[in-house]
Amino acid sequence: MLEALEGSQAVARAVAMCRPEVVAAYPITPQTHIVENISKLVADGKLICELVSVESEFSAASVVLGSSAAGARSYTASSSQGILLMTEVLFNIAGLRLPVVLTCANRAVSAPINIWNDHQDSMAVRDAGWIQIHCVDNQEAVDTSIQAFRIAEATELPVMVCMDGFVLTHTLETIEMPDQKLVDKYLPPLNFSRKLDPRAPLSLGTLVGPEHFTEARHSHHAALMKSTAEILAADADWAALTGRSCGGLLTVEGPEDARTAIIIMGSTVCTIREAMSVYPTKRKAKLIKLRTFRPFPAAEIRAACEGCKDVVVLERAISPGAGGILGVEVKAALMGMKRQPVVHEFAVGLGGRDIPLETWPRLMDAVARDGEPSFSILDVELEKLPVEER
Repeated sequence: MLEALEGSQAVARAVAMCRPEVVAAYPITPQTHIVENISKLVADGKLICELVSVESEFSAASVVLGSSAAGARSYTASSSQGILLMTEVLFNIAGLRLPVVLTCANRAVSAPINIWNDHQDSMAVRDAGWIQIHCVDNQEAVDTSIQAFRIAEATELPVMVCMDGFVLTHTLETIEMPDQKLVDKYLPPLNFSRKLDPRAPLSLGTLVGPEHFTEARHSHHAALMKSTAEILAADADWAALTGRSCGGLLTVEGPEDARTAIIIMGSTVCTIREAMSVYPTKRKAKLIKLRTFRPFPAAEIRAACEGCKDVVVLERAISPGAGGILGVEVKAALMGMKRQPVVHEFAVGLGGRDIPLETWPRLMDAVARDGEPSFSILDVELEKLPVEER
């Protein structure tokens, strides 16, 4: 059924259809509307679950760690500084292999204070051991949220669903919402074999010495790498039921013989897709929509970039003192190719800065001028300023 819904409202309804037993969250812009809508569903009797209002994001993550360990389907959401406050617990949830689902309404990280969208928050916890999936629009956010519970519970790994703050969370879109029967058919009840049970006491999160810690980290890494199979299967099965695929790990659009590839995550995909149609350029280019950031689909990226002379990485976060974050991952993935493309990294849209359609021809001009690997923070207004005013 097609409905005009705000992104946050749609995601809240999608999460509710997955029948979580425990939801814990603390309000933070631009995530707040998600848990507000969930709390309304609980108050109206449309969702039967334990809704826990906590005093901080650290507490929210701690509650879902405990509830998941006890065998309850568990969900939380956060953004920006809230994600950072959760960091210690995010590592614990992943290290304990608990199937928690979290929506990250991506937002810039202070200072200076900024409430608008970029990817610095989820990038800051990229090494916590969570599966990270990025959505390009609100339909994908709905579909991915449902898939996330199945992926998490099949792999015993937590899943972070990333959707751009305000750009998606506060935007009305026409969305095809699934019905409850379809979601119940797709997502079986949680059966967590390692759940805590007072009738059969066991220890959780005990001290591990040097003689076994490496094995634990190896097992976690291996599980993340193997999770690609379940991510693909979850998307394929959802497509079979609904006719909609989110693209698996990544998707490629454009001419196969293009010598230039553009790699993007999140809602910027839609901007550049539109810009490519409005501003056709002489240089053929294909658009690679990267959906999973963890596990990182290195082999798939190599295959998608085969035959390319230039690869342009657009990212909405930076590693100060080094440059791009996604770009470094892409460069590592392309190492060893017989004909290794030149990688051009551009940070765009930091702190919610508008990304105009004119960005596309400027990108192509920049690539044509620069034959060497590069990183720059691309900004229309900045480049208009005289050097002494920058």
